[in-house]
Amino acid sequence: MPEEKTLERIYVVPLRKEWLKVAHYRRAEKAVRALKAFVAKHMKVALNDVKVGKYLNEAIWQRGAKRPPHKIKIIVKKEKEKVFAELEGYEKLKEKEEKKLKKKKKEKEEMKVEKKEQKEEKAERTQKEEKKESISDENKRAV
Repeated sequence: MPEEKTLERIYVVPLRKEWLKVAHYRRAEKAVRALKAFVAKHMKVALNDVKVGKYLNEAIWQRGAKRPPHKIKIIVKKEKEKVFAELEGYEKLKEKEEKKLKKKKKEKEEMKVEKKEQKEEKAERTQKEEKKESISDENKRAV
C-alpha cells in the first residue's frame, strides 16, 4: 500500500483585492470565499474539498462583516483530496482556549463544593434550631 502523503504549505493570502468588489456588509463573506478559491487553486483541488479552520474563520470575522483583514497568513494541509486551511500560529490560540476552559471548569467545581458545604451548614443549623425548639417545648410542658 502506498503511504498517505500529507502536503503542508504556508501562504499569505491577499484578500483585499476580492472583498473590495462587494458591498460593505458582505466583505467578510467574500473574504472567506476568496480564501477558499485561493487555496483550491494553489492546492489543485475542487472548491468543495477546502475546509476553513475555526481560528482562521474567527480571524476573518473578528472585526465584523464590514472590515475583514487585507491579507492573512495561513497553513494549508492536504491529505488525499481534502484540504484543511488554518490560521498560522493557531496552536497558541488553541492552548489559551484550553487553559481558559480548564480554569472555568475548576471554578465551577469549586462553586459546586462551596454550595454543597453551604447546604450542609444550613441543614446543621436547622437541626440545631429544631432541637432547641423541642427542648423549649418540653420545658414549657413541664412547667
